[in-house]
Amino acid sequence: MFPLSSPIPGLVWAYRLKPGSKGERLSSESNMADVLAGDGFVWVHLNLADGRVPALLDQFPGLTPQAIAALTTHDTHAAVAADEKLLFGTLIDFQREFDAATRDIGWLHFALSDTFIITTRLQPIRSVDKVRAAVEKNANRYNSPLQLFEILVAEFQRGMIAVVLELTEELNQIEDHVYGSELSDERRRLTPVRRLIVRLHRHLRTMLLIMRRAAATDEEEMPEGVEDSLARLAARLETVDQDVQALADRARLLHEELDSKQSAETNRHLYILSLMTALLLPPSLVTGFFGMNTTSLPFAEGLHGTLFAFGFILASVFLSWLILRRTGIL
Repeated sequence: MFPLSSPIPGLVWAYRLKPGSKGERLSSESNMADVLAGDGFVWVHLNLADGRVPALLDQFPGLTPQAIAALTTHDTHAAVAADEKLLFGTLIDFQREFDAATRDIGWLHFALSDTFIITTRLQPIRSVDKVRAAVEKNANRYNSPLQLFEILVAEFQRGMIAVVLELTEELNQIEDHVYGSELSDERRRLTPVRRLIVRLHRHLRTMLLIMRRAAATDEEEMPEGVEDSLARLAARLETVDQDVQALADRARLLHEELDSKQSAETNRHLYILSLMTALLLPPSLVTGFFGMNTTSLPFAEGLHGTLFAFGFILASVFLSWLILRRTGIL
């Protein structure tokens, strides 16, 4: 990242890319005139944490107010629009820490034309770092801003596939415990997995819808080649969305199986408690009867009254057991 003293506020990096030649990373001393001068196209990546970025974008030639709003928004929903030969909007992605990628949802804002692509973000984004590394390694493969945009979405797709594989492994482990011989409550592990799957599926469906809607925009307002590009990207995301949908169905079935097992275990406990109540109710009646403080109670006089009362208790338990056996409850 460039230092805070860079002439371009919020600049993370900037590249000048020329088809068929090695790309050039602009130095930390570059200003807007350096970015705009020269052949090829530029990729400017900005950090929205710098409050001066909106004022900078207002001075960037070729950007419309709608594109500037898309680049500086803090809205957390995907959007893609085409207007006056510009393609702009917000893409879903995964945030990245200093040492590893995360599963936290992040948002990448973009605007592109034939001569530039501008991306902005609030938190570090996984796919942007991947594409930057690819540009550093082999910049001559990128011939246009639209191609770079496709690579960004393709990297997001690869990240999604990696997350799907991780979630699949987690579901495999939960499934082994759920269908194992021992009963274990895996809902604490399953609930956050289901929550993440639902969020990914919701955002993917939104991206698919907005890409299809943008592809149907009036051709005069759309940059050249965008319609075919959005169709290809929608097909990519559709494949991943099907995998996420399969995970969602599988997680739902696991949750239903857990609920079913838990209900069966609860019913078994209630059954045992009901049997204990049925067996202990007659002895309770016997002890209640002999516990009354009234006169002329049986066995109140004599040496073996307690023994006789205990015999009545045993007889009542045996009679209850016999009735439960005859009725098929036991």
